[in-house]
Amino acid sequence: MRPAIPRRRKRGEVKESAVHTGGMAGRGGKQGGADADVAVVGAGFAGLYLAHRATTLGLTVVVLEAGESVGGTWYWNRYPGARCDVESIDYSYSFSEELQQEWRWTERYASQPEILRYLNHVADRFDLRRHIRLNTRVTAARFDEDALTWTLTTDTDETVTAAFCVMATGGLSVPNRPDLPGLDDFRGEWYHTARWPAGGVDLRGRRVAVVGTGSTGIQAIPMIAREADHLIVLQRTPNFSVPARNRPLSEAELAKVKATYARRRARGRIAPSGVPSDREPSPGRGVPPERRRQAYEAGWAEGGASPLLRAYSDMLVDEEVNASLADFVRDKIGEIVDDPATAAALTPYGYPLGAKRLCLDTDYFATYNRPNVELVDLRKTPIERITETGIQTGDTLYETDVIVFATGFDAISGAVTAIDVRGRADRSLRDYWRTGPRATLGLMAAGFPNLFLVNGPGSPAVLGNVLAFIEHHVEWIIDCIDSLRRDGIHTIESSEDSDERWAVQVDEIAAATLYPKAESWFAGANVPGKPRRFLPYAAGLHTYRARCDDSAARGYGADFVLDHALSKHAEKRP
Repeated sequence: MRPAIPRRRKRGEVKESAVHTGGMAGRGGKQGGADADVAVVGAGFAGLYLAHRATTLGLTVVVLEAGESVGGTWYWNRYPGARCDVESIDYSYSFSEELQQEWRWTERYASQPEILRYLNHVADRFDLRRHIRLNTRVTAARFDEDALTWTLTTDTDETVTAAFCVMATGGLSVPNRPDLPGLDDFRGEWYHTARWPAGGVDLRGRRVAVVGTGSTGIQAIPMIAREADHLIVLQRTPNFSVPARNRPLSEAELAKVKATYARRRARGRIAPSGVPSDREPSPGRGVPPERRRQAYEAGWAEGGASPLLRAYSDMLVDEEVNASLADFVRDKIGEIVDDPATAAALTPYGYPLGAKRLCLDTDYFATYNRPNVELVDLRKTPIERITETGIQTGDTLYETDVIVFATGFDAISGAVTAIDVRGRADRSLRDYWRTGPRATLGLMAAGFPNLFLVNGPGSPAVLGNVLAFIEHHVEWIIDCIDSLRRDGIHTIESSEDSDERWAVQVDEIAAATLYPKAESWFAGANVPGKPRRFLPYAAGLHTYRARCDDSAARGYGADFVLDHALSKHAEKRP
């Protein structure tokens, strides 16, 4: 039987057994009288798998979650139309064959409620809830150089100590709340899509304004338009979006997938995007325009991002090939939207297709043909302020009962820097990342021993199937911790040199693609004051996995600093 979660302690309270015992006592021993071997922040996909993987290897673990339920991103993002943009059969765990066989996905792209049911099923099936503390937001994390432990402080002023800390905080979890003058004066209701009320919002018969037309807005706008009396969409930057072609999954289709799931998962683990494919695309350079269009028509009819982005292998590195697909999608927008002026305003220019997240939609562009939907082009008349009754742009006041902000997130690094993380010599992670987030292999930052990041800056992060990226990171992290315990190593950390070398490599890889040619949240462009740096590793999961595996095979020492010493102050301890 694994130990239950220990009683919570108030900050400053002395634990009776907190006498330093000489480090991790073999497999399952805890370091420095800590509450657990591993403290995990977040109980979404990553946090749940961390709890399962850690306890399977005999590690004790405490998972701290701010929400009232497990689910992470899929607990908080309850807005109308929320669903995954990777096919459900791939946007799911691969670690358990039994889980794969027993769970039945109902749609090609699962909705938020279904994904949340799945995560709750996983928590129950693998008995993970006893390791999780809900309604517990971590506000600070400090490394104790004497005890070689992390102390996590929560919003209830309680603490948890652990030898290792893993930030499973999610790449898209901290809402980017717009700083608009007058918002506090608004007499109506306003909501951010990432904090949508659990009971929903009744929009029937009301005037609604949606600010933002990124992936979230593109999912929500068609759903809101069906309910609202009048919908005003305020758009700053038009986005490329392609049809999802979502549909129910038949029993025959599911049976075929389940019969070959193992092979499908194996392909996904080595695919650049983490999404399995049966074919290897060839370059589009030199392919006649009519043949390209045939390929694009087939991808448009199939639905989803992969059939179009992977139509040719050079889609995200060759401007001419990319432009041919961008023109194809622009033509489709013009065919769908009836009003030429509205179609022109919705048509993206000025950046390559895919350099920003390619959105999936169900009837998004057709929604603008509805008589109750109005588009406001903020490039012509920016928002000046929020008034008591609506939104002021130039000389026009758009009166509204409800404002919905679909303004995205402080992505990839924001959820970590929202916590006051302090490492050696009281080093602040916020200060260290002030000129731009950097972490060796996207896993560790210099001066923060035994602190791991899941899908951190410098990892593939969000450039594909996040579930495949999460599973790889979790497995690498827990295998690393297990290896350190077996070898008697007490701390692992990166150095500033290794962080900078990796950041330069990430920059160089990005520079060889079309990604930097867009002002995107991939580089923090949506958050005022955030340093601009392309954060994800763009060479693909297959290349990244090989690089991480090589680091592990060489004993981690080529990329990280390992220390067998209990503490630099060990001799002072009685």
